Amino acid sequence: MDKIVFLFFVVLDITSTTKPLEPEFEGPIENVTVPLGRDVKLPCRVKHLGSHKVAWIFLESSAILTVQTHVITRNPRISATHEEHKTWNLHISNIQENDTGRYSCQINTPIVKTQVGYLKVVVPPSIDDSLSSSDTIVKEGHDVTLNCHAMGSPQPRVTWKREDGGRMTLNRTHSTYEADGYTLEIVKISRLDMGIYVCIASNGIPPAISKRIQVSVDFPPTIWVAHQLIGAMVGMSVVFECHLEAHPAAIHYWTREDGHVLHDQGRYKFEAIQAQNDKKDHRGRPGTTITYKTHMKLTIKYVTPKDFGTYRCVAKNPRGETDGQIKLYVEKTCFLII
Repeated sequence: MDKIVFLFFVVLDITSTTKPLEPEFEGPIENVTVPLGRDVKLPCRVKHLGSHKVAWIFLESSAILTVQTHVITRNPRISATHEEHKTWNLHISNIQENDTGRYSCQINTPIVKTQVGYLKVVVPPSIDDSLSSSDTIVKEGHDVTLNCHAMGSPQPRVTWKREDGGRMTLNRTHSTYEADGYTLEIVKISRLDMGIYVCIASNGIPPAISKRIQVSVDFPPTIWVAHQLIGAMVGMSVVFECHLEAHPAAIHYWTREDGHVLHDQGRYKFEAIQAQNDKKDHRGRPGTTITYKTHMKLTIKYVTPKDFGTYRCVAKNPRGETDGQIKLYVEKTCFLII
């Protein structure tokens, strides 16, 4: 009997001196990467919580977000849930870029226990039109700088190309199919550099985005005449040709040497043909129309004696005026005497 009583007191003594277990984290808080606009759940697993409490804190602003399932912050996108008795979840809906940072799960033990996880918000690229170049007109021989202001997280890479796939001549010694950077500089631009330039912003978060910038190069008209002397006999037909380059587009017409303007009627026929780029681009695609080049033709049918003399092809645009001259002379008939 005495032995039984003694054992009972021993058991009571052991029970009365047993301390409750300290709360512990069951595992680390995972770092999370989430796209802009999505929802995210950050779990914090705690065992032996007892009467202690779990709080979530955003360390970048030292803001207490939640305690247990109670929301402390005024941010309506924040909420908290409790599941499986030991998991305390922080929920953030419609993730924004400023949600990026360190999130701390804390247990209010005498010496506070803390775990930290990092939330990274990734943002697909965008281009700010207000800080980027729009369609540009520049005088031939001047320098031009094109800007493409891209934003996103991670910071986007910007690549420049010509829309027609051609090479970009950046200066007299450097030409390339692609160039990197938020700016594209072209030194002493020429008419050959005219066209559409495309900046493409990408950062690995789809979709990539692009912007088209039309670069126009203005210059006064120039005319090249391949055959300045043309012989013909009465009754023949002849064709005069002038090769015109101008931007903006030039008004062009034909006159006689006395300034009399010819008209596209009767024995006179006019043609104005836009030049085509006969070179294929680096992808093998056919060439495009060269808008600043025009092939002017004047056909005279059934030449009469009054038609002999000098003709002028004339071109004018806001940058200047020029002409080319062609002389039609009488071609003599040769007889071979045997």
